[in-house]
Amino acid sequence: MNLELSPSVKYWLNFFHPIMMWALLLLSLYAAYLGLQVQRTRNAQGEEKKELIKGKYNVRHHQMGSILLALMVAGSVGGMAVTYINNGKLFVGPHLLAGLGMTSLIAFSAGLSPYMQKGANWARATHILLNFALLGLFAWQAITGVQIVQKILTQA
Repeated sequence: MNLELSPSVKYWLNFFHPIMMWALLLLSLYAAYLGLQVQRTRNAQGEEKKELIKGKYNVRHHQMGSILLALMVAGSVGGMAVTYINNGKLFVGPHLLAGLGMTSLIAFSAGLSPYMQKGANWARATHILLNFALLGLFAWQAITGVQIVQKILTQA
């Protein structure tokens, strides 16, 4: 069975990945904020700590991280799938390689959760380092992604 998509559907598929990834970049910044609040709660004392605990930042950060992991993997695979559907090949270049790196970083970062829950400071420090690297790559990906979208728009 050979499923052929209409040119219109193929064209509009090009924009699903960038829109999803921009939303994920914003969600990543929110997750970073929650993570900083978790750290702040951990280091607080007395009444300040009691107030911060009420925010349940640890639970919200963990939930947001789980959502980000799932959506980033789906977004990465989806971006590659749309590129392949529309071009019959993947373009191996900085955008693809950095995207694969981001997907790996978020998987490694999430994989540290059981160790962090048991209080391993090395895992916490590694988690933070990986996520800051991920945010840096993500910002750069957003810029190169806009360049790719502009190229698609000028070819239309």
